[in-house]
This record gives sequence, C-alpha cells and structure tokens, in this order.
Amino acid sequence: MNKHNMKSSKNTLSLKNLTKSNVWDLQENDLIRIIQAGEKDIDTKDNLNHYIDIAKSAFDFEEIKIDRPEVIKKYEARDMKILVLAKGSDNQKKLAIKKRPISRITDLTYENIRHISAAKLLDVIDRNFGGGWDSLSQSIKDIIETGFEISTTTLPAARLHKAGSMYDKKLKDGFDVLEINKGTWVEAIFAKVKPEMEIPRFKNDTTDFSERDDNEDYQEMRQDRDEDEDLPDDDELTEESYRTTIETDPDELSLEDTDVSDEDAF
Repeated sequence: MNKHNMKSSKNTLSLKNLTKSNVWDLQENDLIRIIQAGEKDIDTKDNLNHYIDIAKSAFDFEEIKIDRPEVIKKYEARDMKILVLAKGSDNQKKLAIKKRPISRITDLTYENIRHISAAKLLDVIDRNFGGGWDSLSQSIKDIIETGFEISTTTLPAARLHKAGSMYDKKLKDGFDVLEINKGTWVEAIFAKVKPEMEIPRFKNDTTDFSERDDNEDYQEMRQDRDEDEDLPDDDELTEESYRTTIETDPDELSLEDTDVSDEDAF
C-alpha cells in the first residue's frame, strides 16, 4: 500500500468499518480520534468494547488506574498515547495505547502483511538470525507470500552482481533485495509487493459444470490451474539450480572460472 492510499484510508476509517486488517493503517493518534468520534455516534457507542477488541490486534492497551501526572508521564516516556473514554463523566477512564511493532518474524500475520513495505519485510527476515529464506517455517512463508512476490538464489559472491544477471534484472523490475553471506556464497532474497487482485465470483454458485464451461473467466482459471500442475515439484530441483527458485540464465550460473566446491557453499 503506497503512502497516498494509506493516507486516504486513514481519513475514511471509522469504527463502523474497522477490521483487524485495516487497523494496521492507523497510528495511535488516528485510533484515538476514531474511538472518540465513535463515542458520539449512536450506532457505535454501545459497542465500544467490541471495536477496542478489534484494535487490540494491532495495538497494546493498558488501563491507567492511578490518574496522576507523574504516572501519565511514565506512560508517555514509553511512547504511549493517552486515550480518554467517557471524558468528563463519572465513568471516565484513561487508557495508554501503543501500536505493536513488526520487528520479528513471529510478528507477521495475515492481517498485517499487506501493511508493510518490501524493505521492512526484508529487514524482519534479516533479523531472523541470518538464516535466509529456507530457515523460515512454511506457515511464515505462506503469510509472506500472500502479500509479496518472493524469489531467491544462492551464488558465488563474484557471480551475484554480474551485469545482466538475475540480480540486476530484479532490481530494475522494482524488487528489494536482501543479501545473506554464506561463506564464499551469497543468498539473495528478492521481495516485491503483490498487487491486490479480485477473485472472480460467479453470480450463481449452483451452476453445474457444463454451464460453467461456457464462462470465459472460469475457462481461464482452469487453464492457469492446469499450467501450474505441469510445473516441477521442489523435490525435482538439483544442485545445478544453485537453490534458485526461478529460471536463470545458464551462462550466469556457470562456474567454469570459479574454483568453488560443494563444501564451500555454506
């Protein structure tokens, strides 16, 4: 999501359309603003706790039980913002809130993965003990790949930045890259935000398959599926692929002038 869309989203969000996904577009002051507006809205004020529960998927909330200036300052010193509920009434309550950081692999979720940049994603991966893409669990990979195009390759360092190489082509195509040193070799992880696409929907889910065969969208989906089934399994990849997950120019992978043995790879 680019900055323009993010700004537009913040301006249009209210408690009525708040979800566990779009709440990640907000910062603390944005959330305070829409909660306080929701207190004045007859349609939302009675369900305020429900909306706060949604917000808790992206924000930490702490109730301030001792409302004294020195206590408030301690929360503010932790970069927390103060939310005042039922202001001026006998039921007034203060909450300290702070947006949860996305700094570790385990912080990534299906709800927040589309609300970070490719550079931020690669920074988070880099903090995972430098293990590279294969060190991630399949569940984390699944989350990442819902929001990003990912490609990886492992090559001798001297070959990685060769003019016209995959590395060069990926950068020109708008990918961000993370390089992880593995002895005399380097693993490059390329990441690019996936465009959001709508899934085709059929007006009548009870339509039988003979009728669906006449639907051009359905035929295209079947063709894409059949083509995917023809792709080789991961188990068929060999050492000659140098752990490359996409097609690579064979000349680029030639090691004829590089004295590297398999034992040097990692």
